[in-house]
Amino acid sequence: MKTLFSIFLVSVLIVVSGQNDHDPSVSFTDRTSEIVVSLDEWNVPFDETRSRDPYVAPDGTVFFAGQRDDYVGFFNPETEEFGYHPLEDGAGPHTVVVASDGTIWYAGNRARHIGKMDAATGEITKYMMEDDYARDPHTFAFDSNGNIWFTAQGGNGIGHFNVTTGETEIIPVPIERARPYGIRMAPDQERPWICFMGTNHLATVNPETYELEMIELPRESIIARRLDVTSDGHVWYGDYSSGYIGRYNPATGEVTEWEMPDGDVSRPYAALKDHKDRMWFSATGLSPNKLVAFDTQAEEFVASVEIPTAEGSIRHMDYDERTQALWFGTDTGHIVRLVLN
Repeated sequence: MKTLFSIFLVSVLIVVSGQNDHDPSVSFTDRTSEIVVSLDEWNVPFDETRSRDPYVAPDGTVFFAGQRDDYVGFFNPETEEFGYHPLEDGAGPHTVVVASDGTIWYAGNRARHIGKMDAATGEITKYMMEDDYARDPHTFAFDSNGNIWFTAQGGNGIGHFNVTTGETEIIPVPIERARPYGIRMAPDQERPWICFMGTNHLATVNPETYELEMIELPRESIIARRLDVTSDGHVWYGDYSSGYIGRYNPATGEVTEWEMPDGDVSRPYAALKDHKDRMWFSATGLSPNKLVAFDTQAEEFVASVEIPTAEGSIRHMDYDERTQALWFGTDTGHIVRLVLN
């Protein structure tokens, strides 16, 4: 494991006067009925709370993390059968992803390791994160080589994990208590983008040099918990603190924001693009939560879907392009599928 202390590239404030468009008006053309095909919710039978972060495997099985009960769960949407593989007590799995060969990888968030799991047997290989900057692996994203970029919220680091060698490069974040959180890849699957819970910044990492670039957003109050990157390379985030969504253009440095349909009570959290580059955000300030879609081409909100079982927060989402389905978990112990046109 290597910690890289000498590669910080901290940007100056690139959103200058005249470049930021903070538009308080809400443009909402309700096309929910034509966009949403179906909504299905399944109660996880062995978990009372916090079944989270479902991820669709190549064979269609849905794997998910039992954060509070220490397991990796699996679900067959065809038969509607659930099962799970137990983890060590206190593992606190936060994220589960599945490689193209069917190998499961999970974040042992409370036990400072990245776990490799055999999907059939549940056999585990642990890779310990000895570096304190990576002590709590949080969220994963695969790069084009099948290796894993990850955040460590408490450790205040960003990591790159080689799934073949087990080697890890650790990049400390130069802002104290920045709390790196959501992470997604650029369209070429080479460059990661990161948002933070403890500072009004986005970040990206040069995958060849591991240089970290910090991008300051225009308002100090911004809390971007999750983000995604559309096919044009624009980075989209939700501002949990004020009920806005934002778009960052890496080519120009311009940031544009739009108010969510439910305003400052929305508390946008999970963020995900679909096959038409619509951006979906969970409105977790509402009970139950809603999922709200933004058409990034028309620049307007186009759908709003109340999720009956989503008390608490919809925290993270995965998109299965083969079935045009958006998957997520709820704090009430449900796995949910939203199928889209």
